[in-house]
Amino acid sequence: MSGVSRRELFRLGAAGSGALVLGMVLPGCATAPDEREPTRVGAWAPNAWLEIDPDGGVAFTLDRVEMGQGTVTGITTLVAEELDVAPENIEVVFAPVGDAYINPQYGLQVTGGSSSVRTSWERVREAGARVRAVLLASAAEVWQEPVASLTTEDGHVLHPAGTQRMAYKDLLALAARQSMPEEVTLRRPEDFRYIGKHNRRLDALAKVTGQARFGIDVELEGMRYAVVARPPAIGARLVAFDDARARELPGVIDVLAIERGVAVVAESYWQAMKARGELSIEWDESDAVKVTQESVFRQYRQAADDSAGDTERSDGDAAGVLENADGVLEAEYEAPFLAHATMEPQNATAMVTDRGLEVWAPTQGPDLARIAAARTSGYSPGEIRVHTTFLGGGFGRRLTQEYVEEVAEIASQRQEPVKLVWSREDDIRHDVFRPAMLHRFRGALADGRVTAWDHQITGPLIFDWFARNAAAAQYPWAPRMFYNTLASVGRMTEDTFLTPKDHSAIEGAVDVPYAVPDLRVRHTHADAGVPVSYWRSVGHSHNGFAVETFMDELAHRAGEDPVAFRLRHLEDSPRHRAVLERAAEAAGWGGSLPEARARGVALHRSFGTFVAQVVEASIEDGAIRVHRVTCAADCGRMVNPDIVRMQMEGGILFGLTAALYGEVDWDDSGRLKQSNFHDYTLMRHDETPELSIILVENGEDPQGVGEPGTPPAIPALGNALFALTGERQRRTPFRAGSADA
Repeated sequence: MSGVSRRELFRLGAAGSGALVLGMVLPGCATAPDEREPTRVGAWAPNAWLEIDPDGGVAFTLDRVEMGQGTVTGITTLVAEELDVAPENIEVVFAPVGDAYINPQYGLQVTGGSSSVRTSWERVREAGARVRAVLLASAAEVWQEPVASLTTEDGHVLHPAGTQRMAYKDLLALAARQSMPEEVTLRRPEDFRYIGKHNRRLDALAKVTGQARFGIDVELEGMRYAVVARPPAIGARLVAFDDARARELPGVIDVLAIERGVAVVAESYWQAMKARGELSIEWDESDAVKVTQESVFRQYRQAADDSAGDTERSDGDAAGVLENADGVLEAEYEAPFLAHATMEPQNATAMVTDRGLEVWAPTQGPDLARIAAARTSGYSPGEIRVHTTFLGGGFGRRLTQEYVEEVAEIASQRQEPVKLVWSREDDIRHDVFRPAMLHRFRGALADGRVTAWDHQITGPLIFDWFARNAAAAQYPWAPRMFYNTLASVGRMTEDTFLTPKDHSAIEGAVDVPYAVPDLRVRHTHADAGVPVSYWRSVGHSHNGFAVETFMDELAHRAGEDPVAFRLRHLEDSPRHRAVLERAAEAAGWGGSLPEARARGVALHRSFGTFVAQVVEASIEDGAIRVHRVTCAADCGRMVNPDIVRMQMEGGILFGLTAALYGEVDWDDSGRLKQSNFHDYTLMRHDETPELSIILVENGEDPQGVGEPGTPPAIPALGNALFALTGERQRRTPFRAGSADA
């Protein structure tokens, strides 16, 4: 391309609406494969993530959802670093469904597994770096200077003489004619301006002033409100209903049968709720699931007795060593079903248009939501547009899309805008739960070291339930009649070209870090028919509890200090050792404590992040009291240290809530006993312990932070209670028992 004068540049920029749009790129000029049409007149959209408008505004399309974990700030910081624009000067918009936004870790456009920054670390930075390179090349054309001699600063290109600067917006027309570079050099850590240094949350102002739009905030002209009466027991089916009394109430517009129950549509949410209470519904419960936590664990124990399960890890000969060892330690642990209890209950809004169906949803998987809407609405995926909103908590719950199925079915029948809202009672009673799991251990010791370790995990696989949502979304081109077939294929648990192996039951157990020469981990499949899904830290939540409690029991059997015992088994795990040593030192491990208090320790790696925690606890007036939690975390390089600290704190409180209160159960008729926060309790503000977070810095690539704080919190508290009372906590939620101080 020949040189272009500054006057020519501005002449080009003045054409039309101020800049050449990407569609006007000259023939022969290569463009990025993921380029898209700009959303604003005269803007330049060089790739799927960035758009710069003629006024200099920069918009960044965030391909991971924001549910409180900080993606708006963290991932925007990545692109800001390479584009050289301050993060607060970038407008963030949520991504539509699109192939460019697929999470490479899962092959779906989902946010989960603490993967957002990990999977964006290179590709989002490269997106920003490529755009910056084109802008530099454009300025070099104008100034007739070598590209290498130019620099950028705060949305401007700087002349090598230091006398001139050119705003990015003035380069749009020429930039649109440039070829995107295939290779770019990312900034070196020593040159970072924002990564690791920018601690403001970009979404804070919008949230505290009420400007942030969550799913439950969506309002459309002419919108109706809907609630659904769902089966009272898992697996029950609708037979008939009488809606005469409901239809007589003010504001009621319609009552209709849908796949998941009976929907009431009214002019307001409260009117719909009142009318739902007047419905007379007959349910067929002949195939309903009628279990209790007690019966589930009886089933699991029988399954564990009947089947050794599939061996998932085998080092040496654990079975042989245990057969001949003296004083084998055996222990069994129970982790019950848990609800998600997101602060924003499930909800979604849908509207039929002349182009198809539009859906507004607080979803962790926009492509999953699109397939869910297609399944019940009669529209094809290509006719459905999903608008992602802010999420009032996710924790894995919003990967399952039944609330989108419901609103799509209602809106398509009514042919008018409809907002569906679940009450808190709906949200808990019709959750898809954290699986209940049974853990059995056998371990042998010699000379203060663990010589053999056998861990049998019994319970369901999450993908057996999640496949219905995930499999069809991977093949949106498939006819709707094949959705159930795809789901069946997706339930295969062996590695195939269609779906990877489901590690949800064994993660955090097969990768136990302790050096044990003879070690075996097994999984015995058992499913009680209770729908399950991903819950914050997934399998790590129960495996962390079981592994670290058993390790503590082995330390006690060996007569060893729990920290020293762990360190002895971590010779080849320096990052595990580092966080354990830092947490123990900061907590004053081995030092004095107030009377009737004790400390417990736990160590766990999940989602690439190493976390050690020391919990200080007591029992007061018959209740467990957590006074202090000291946490050391190594998540590699930190994009925003303050958000890392926040996520560790949130994860700890999430884990402590499960340890103290987390449990759902059913009565003999299959009705869930819990319904709201009065009987599905969360930690209250006055129970919150002092939290001390130590962030261990290193130069490794960033790892997950949204979930790793949860797994060690549970066993650390349980181990503290054992140190205090001498009674081992082998089931959550923990009980104070007779150890009242």
